[in-house]
Amino acid sequence: MTDGNDYVIVRVLNHNVVWVKEPAGSEIVLLGKGIGFRQKAGNTISLSDPRIEKKFRLEDETHAKKYRNLMNHIDQAVIGISEEIIALISQELKAEINEHIHVALPEHIQFAMDRLRNGLEITNPFLFLIKVLYSKEFSLAKKAAELISRAFDIVIPESEMGFLALHIHSAISNYPVSKTVQLTSVIYEIVDKIEKEMAVEIQKGSMEYIRLIMHLRFVLERIRQQKTIQHPFLDHIKTDLHHEFRIAKGIGELISERLNVSVIEDELGYIAMHLYRLNELKGGHVERSEQDVEKMVEE
Repeated sequence: MTDGNDYVIVRVLNHNVVWVKEPAGSEIVLLGKGIGFRQKAGNTISLSDPRIEKKFRLEDETHAKKYRNLMNHIDQAVIGISEEIIALISQELKAEINEHIHVALPEHIQFAMDRLRNGLEITNPFLFLIKVLYSKEFSLAKKAAELISRAFDIVIPESEMGFLALHIHSAISNYPVSKTVQLTSVIYEIVDKIEKEMAVEIQKGSMEYIRLIMHLRFVLERIRQQKTIQHPFLDHIKTDLHHEFRIAKGIGELISERLNVSVIEDELGYIAMHLYRLNELKGGHVERSEQDVEKMVEE
């Protein structure tokens, strides 16, 4: 029996997560070690229960409706483990999290588990890129995979960890997963184009590879956010690194076509500089040293 000042349990999602109704009538989720153990719908939890570590409510009514609908077609335990993962993300990244993840993550986990149980693992062609571009998110995805594995006795392969990392990145960047996948795909295409046009194989994991894809990520993010930069030595680059600038223009055209955006020449200038460094590393035709280029742009 409640005195009107307790939470009333609507559903127990797992031992550590419960969905409750507040005294005022609104619904929230409570997280805390053991808070759902031996509980059932209709039981009460004190507002001051020391086990409560975290609570959240969906402010967006559209998300709230979708979340309530999840309860009817997704395993409650999947929703529970998703909330534990979201709490882990919030705690470790200290970032504001887009509340849509409360809907998107359990849907993804349920879908992934159904596939894996039926032997349908999906290849993740961007796995290495994801590990480099979103290293913090991937580290968290590994921890999330461990939680899922323990809760459901299922092995989560690295390919799935990569997809989880994309969901985590989406939640902290307020950028849809589909768009993040698109940007990652574009970087993948650009690297492939560079290797073909410069007749070079860039070793994954090498410092040159990491520098290149991180630079491309920042280029695409600036373009996406419509931020502009200036290259003070653009004219020098266009004249003295004409081979690299020509390839950079092709990369700009690829970006424009895939993302339906305009790429300014200043960005192409910086891309050309990175291409020059790659050319030097492979013993390319350009005879100037990197120090010469730095000296040139300082003139």
